[in-house]
Amino acid sequence: MSHSTYNLQWNEAQSQIKELLEYETTPEGQKPETDRVSAFQTVAVLYIKYIQVFRKLEECFYQIVHPQKRIVLRHVLDGTMGRLLELKNEMVNLEFSEYHFFDDVLSDMKLTPADIEIPVPRYFTQDNEKDIKDRMKLMAETLAKYRLDETTDKKEEIKMSLEEAIKIIQVHERARQGCLRAKFMREIRAQEEREKMLSLQGASTMDPDVASTYIQKVWKGYSQRNKTSKLREEELIFIGMQPNSDTPSKHKDSPLNKVARREEERVLIQSQHEREYQDALVNIKEKIREAEGPDIKENMQDQIRQWFIETRDATGKFPDYPSDDEGGSAAIFKTKEEGGEEGGNGEGGKKKGKKGKKKKGEKKKKGKKKGGKKGEAPAGDDEEGFRMAPSCFMPGMDEATQTYEEIWKYRDENENFQQKYDAELIKELKRGEVESEIRVQVDDLMRQELKNLKAAIERDKGKKGKKGKKSGKKKGGKGKKGKKSGKKGKDLTADR
Repeated sequence: MSHSTYNLQWNEAQSQIKELLEYETTPEGQKPETDRVSAFQTVAVLYIKYIQVFRKLEECFYQIVHPQKRIVLRHVLDGTMGRLLELKNEMVNLEFSEYHFFDDVLSDMKLTPADIEIPVPRYFTQDNEKDIKDRMKLMAETLAKYRLDETTDKKEEIKMSLEEAIKIIQVHERARQGCLRAKFMREIRAQEEREKMLSLQGASTMDPDVASTYIQKVWKGYSQRNKTSKLREEELIFIGMQPNSDTPSKHKDSPLNKVARREEERVLIQSQHEREYQDALVNIKEKIREAEGPDIKENMQDQIRQWFIETRDATGKFPDYPSDDEGGSAAIFKTKEEGGEEGGNGEGGKKKGKKGKKKKGEKKKKGKKKGGKKGEAPAGDDEEGFRMAPSCFMPGMDEATQTYEEIWKYRDENENFQQKYDAELIKELKRGEVESEIRVQVDDLMRQELKNLKAAIERDKGKKGKKGKKSGKKKGGKGKKGKKSGKKGKDLTADR
């Protein structure tokens, strides 16, 4: 089948998964069930639907050759298998049995038992092919060594004389002849007994014509059945419903063999595309580092220097640089973004705070009314009944479903007929890795730069302090002189 066929099949499976996840997360899906039989029916329906999704996803993963699609598919497939195991555990807890009967559910869903068979995922053997070959090789070597030990033990020669060997041969030959003679005599006695019985019963009373008619009837029925089966086989071959076993060349070109060969070819293309994808991850990352690395580094340094200046203007001193454990410069921009969002929503936050206080007060009053007397539980808090346990795999499935809808569902791949890797997606992925690697280098440089700035400011402060002391001394001397002149210029006869 073509690439578009498996893409459509994947789309159908993802739509079914989305519906199942929406049902399980809604209040209707989480509603407790008091009846054990109806609870089992609900879980069984979910189990069968997940099996159908699993079969589609497994076939898609086995045949889709796009390496980046296979990553998302593998994520969804693993989550679906985990969810199947969880539902199986729920059914075992409900029925206390490992074996379940889905006759009613299958008839309602118009399915056959073959539709809910769980195949072994073929990527189990594909991913562990090397380990399986090594294990088989080790077993073959061990068995060969064991057989070699057995043959060496058996080849030990038994020493005997010529006379003893002749006696053994004679004994065996006499025993063989005695067995034949006894068998011959037994057959003679049986023949004599049959003749005696026939003589006592008398001659056969069946007419020769009746006997021949009976024989003809049996033979004609046998020959006609053979002719009918041959004609039926020829008709099936003629209409193309059965391969012709007489011509092996046509048998090789039958549709089933063509499909099998095409599947094997797609598996080989998968491995080839995967190798190209792994090489592209390294090459594109190096290209991004060479082409965009200097610009990314310069922009980071400019942003961090701007942060230094803004913080100094606001607080009067340079800030402390975040450590690597705190995230480095990434923590700076994260806090700036959070602060911007809080500042933008400041007025609304105040209003919401007032409203929130009012609502809390109202809720408290309502709670007092509902509580009623002491010891009485509020109505509808805990309902008895069966509820499925929280799933560990549904969040992963939901995340993979969102990834599919954001990237692959509406992606135009008309130009990617061979379904090779998408370079733009790799660039988006690797650009973040390059930025994080460059950020580590920039953090080291900017820490040193900040240290130098702080040291330079301390030196400037020290120089200004010394100058201030000297100027203070000079001003103090002038003041003393002024005092003396003031004393001299004082009028002693002011009261006269």
